[in-house]
Amino acid sequence: MSHEGIRIVSLEESRREQQQEQPLPPDAVTPAKVKIAITEGTGVEIVWKDGQRSHWSFPYLRDACPCATCHEEREKTGRKPGEPKPVPQQMFPLYTPPARPVKAEPIGRYAIKFKWADGHESGIYAFEFLRRLHGEML
Repeated sequence: MSHEGIRIVSLEESRREQQQEQPLPPDAVTPAKVKIAITEGTGVEIVWKDGQRSHWSFPYLRDACPCATCHEEREKTGRKPGEPKPVPQQMFPLYTPPARPVKAEPIGRYAIKFKWADGHESGIYAFEFLRRLHGEML
């Protein structure tokens, strides 16, 4: 008998996954105001219709990219969205500039898409995804 596709998870991870499946109220995922500070380099700030305020730095958002490639890479290494990749230990580490977008554009009324300075641009940051990220940061 094959065990392919069977995944054993902790109770905490099971609860977190169940919570992720619960729909959020419309006001919790609808922005009242969105500020993307590309020029200043400070990140993204959203004021939600339910009054909550969220802020993410650009490096955090790049490390939380929701595209399939980034998601799979995080799963393989056991990182959570927003958690940076481990820096390889080298005698003389090379400088890596912090992640920053060169362009941001709305995707309909439900998401934001970034073109990052490193050339990556396949992640679509849905407002519900961003609101759930806000909850994980608390």
